[in-house]
Amino acid sequence: MGLLVVGSLALDSVETPFDKVDDALGGSATYISLAASYFSGPVELVGVVGSDFPKKYVELLQQNNIDLEGLQIIEGEKTFRWGGKYHYDLNVRDTLFTELNAFQNFNPIIPERFQKSKYVCLGNIDPVLQMRVLDQMRDPQFVVCDTMNFWIEGMKDDLLKLIKRVNVLIINDSEARLLTDEPNLIKAAKMIRNLGPDILIIKKGEHGAMLFMDGTIFSAPAYPLETIFDPTGAGDTFAGGFIGYLHKTRDLTPDNLKRAVIYGSSMASFCVEKFSTQALEKLSYLQIQDRFRKFKDLSHFDQLEIDK
Repeated sequence: MGLLVVGSLALDSVETPFDKVDDALGGSATYISLAASYFSGPVELVGVVGSDFPKKYVELLQQNNIDLEGLQIIEGEKTFRWGGKYHYDLNVRDTLFTELNAFQNFNPIIPERFQKSKYVCLGNIDPVLQMRVLDQMRDPQFVVCDTMNFWIEGMKDDLLKLIKRVNVLIINDSEARLLTDEPNLIKAAKMIRNLGPDILIIKKGEHGAMLFMDGTIFSAPAYPLETIFDPTGAGDTFAGGFIGYLHKTRDLTPDNLKRAVIYGSSMASFCVEKFSTQALEKLSYLQIQDRFRKFKDLSHFDQLEIDK
């Protein structure tokens, strides 16, 4: 039972107060797949690049147990490129350029053997394309979807059709408020779940993430890091760790969903420690488990007899 990831692959040029990189590996499908690959594999990736996409990045993905049968390489086209500059407050960034290139006409074609995948993660792309992916799947059991303010503002009707078909929607706090026109996140979460998804995750950046499902609200902390080099891809990495762990365990109970949120947060905390995907390329099982335990310790306490 496979894990399918559909989204963008990109070459990113990123500048932060600490350093900068040019034409680094990026894209939603890239971060999701790399994070998920530490839990379950092979991860089945569907995306598009141009003929200029470096061979070393193809090899990197393959070395991390990512199946690239669904990767379209368009001869004569350039790969999607994005450039951004972060401020000292790394929650604030300026987009310097966006060149869609081959991604502009992306039509996700799901290989026949990928169509049997039961777990699907739809990276942040046009909701019409996300629905086109689901139309090709035979019997998906667990669909996770990411989106952003661009689609909420410009393609809300299509997005509302899409989220009726997914099990989990992942958005950030500002997107939740934009989607519902409701400033209170608890009320906004209830409104969004009424639109279709059984499970909602609201990311709050440096303040962690919240999980909403029937009878459950779970608030996960953010990992306290002394140095954050590059926040690019952290949200996608979270999604990859989340669905990768669930695909490995095949357990969708509330307690295991909570654990999946912590694993997602753990993977995202690694991601921001280096530029691009560098921190996700050579992790070990012990590093991931150690980070997971540290997350658990952040909010664990023993109840005193007087409190019982």
